[in-house]
Amino acid sequence: MRSQDRLRRLKRPEWMVVAIGLALFAATTAIAQVVQQMVPQLEGPTPQMETGAAATLPKWVVDDKRKMRAYPDQPPIIPHSIEGYQLSVNTNRCLSCHKREFTQDSGAPMISVTHYMTRDGQMIADVSPRRYFCTACHVPQADVRPLVDNGFKDMSELGVKPAGSE
Repeated sequence: MRSQDRLRRLKRPEWMVVAIGLALFAATTAIAQVVQQMVPQLEGPTPQMETGAAATLPKWVVDDKRKMRAYPDQPPIIPHSIEGYQLSVNTNRCLSCHKREFTQDSGAPMISVTHYMTRDGQMIADVSPRRYFCTACHVPQADVRPLVDNGFKDMSELGVKPAGSE
């Protein structure tokens, strides 16, 4: 009886709190059931993967010709194969030809002097650690169809004459 008396004594705002609590409980239960249907299965047997023909590997451009850059300050592409080159913390095969002291014997272009600078612009005797991993910027060129058509036109193609040419 005492519990019934307590329920009768509840005022209107307290009944509203109880009603809102029950409504929220019902709503979260309904949402949880819907979410379970939308979430991918995370346990149990995985569905079998489809198999298909693998795409052919692209042929690398290995003509050793320097390519024109598409924009200022673009890192030059690597015009030769680098397959099998070791590039790790201890070894950098690129430097065996492109480092300043080896370019005369190898005939390879010397890496830019900017590669011998610290982040603060100070010149150092060896290649900067932030420029050590060449393939972070330089990539070999593959003979593939572009994913997006390139409509880039150089300033000279647009009819703009170099300064002082008039």
